[in-house]
Amino acid sequence: MLIPMKALLAKHSWQQWLSLLARLILGVVLIVAGLTKIGNLNGAASAAAAYHILPYDLAQVVGMALPFAEIGLGLLLVIGLFTRLAGVLGALLMLAFIIAIASVWARGISIDCGCFGSGGPLDPAEAVAKYPWEIARDIALTACGVWLAGWGKHLWSVDAVLFRPITVESLATATRSTRRK
Repeated sequence: MLIPMKALLAKHSWQQWLSLLARLILGVVLIVAGLTKIGNLNGAASAAAAYHILPYDLAQVVGMALPFAEIGLGLLLVIGLFTRLAGVLGALLMLAFIIAIASVWARGISIDCGCFGSGGPLDPAEAVAKYPWEIARDIALTACGVWLAGWGKHLWSVDAVLFRPITVESLATATRSTRRK
């Protein structure tokens, strides 16, 4: 039975719809970012090292692990499992990206961020034109993560099924169904 769109929209608050949108945006972006890097882990490691923030060997490990972390975190967000924790981790990851991009920009390093691929050197003018947009994008994605961390009612999520509030009505229903068996 199809539910009319007006009834569906009225059933849920705007905060729940915004949470769904934030979950899907941040989750899909993380999955896509991870998938674009996973086929070239050496390139991802080189992109992480190009920031010259971490020691080279640590940057290599971070660069190779990052695609897997992005995909895993993205999947948690898309299905809505451990959404608040995934929101916090997603926001922290985006904040780290903002700091890293701002750092190379401030130090005059001209690189592709490597967010959706293996990165690499860029023409300085091109890098200066891209950095503000990359930071703005990551600020918006950070906001998605912060919203998810702060807002607990997530529409169409595994959390909503696994972590339902225990009420007198739910206990009575569970008791009745147990007695019937």
